[in-house]
Amino acid sequence: MSRQDSRVLTAHMETKKPSKSSYKSVNPAAPVLPTPVVRALVKLGRDLSLARRRRRLTQASMAERIQTSVATLRRLENGDPRIPIGVIAQAFFVLGELNKVSELLDTANDEIGLSLMNEQVPKRVRMKNRTSVSGAL
Repeated sequence: MSRQDSRVLTAHMETKKPSKSSYKSVNPAAPVLPTPVVRALVKLGRDLSLARRRRRLTQASMAERIQTSVATLRRLENGDPRIPIGVIAQAFFVLGELNKVSELLDTANDEIGLSLMNEQVPKRVRMKNRTSVSGAL
């Protein structure tokens, strides 16, 4: 973020009065997201916005195609964490990138999960003692 951007953002935050209808109202009971998560969501929103604009889709057209409102699309493109995953998947579908959603956490390529699972594999496998159940005395 450039110095000018930060000044504009700071000035905007200082002059803006909170309203009851603001979707960004602060809820003290709401959990605070870690900074890397917030950054990832903002990046995802920017990337979706860029992909939409490269395809020459307006926000109204995109919102109609993903079956949501323009306001929700704007929130998605701004990185709002409250956007349902279904809306995000629908956006990927409209952009022709749905395969990327299905590959988000592919268990075959989950290195951490596979290494944890491999640690629990026994070193030896023994046959269990079996008793005869023929009924003979």
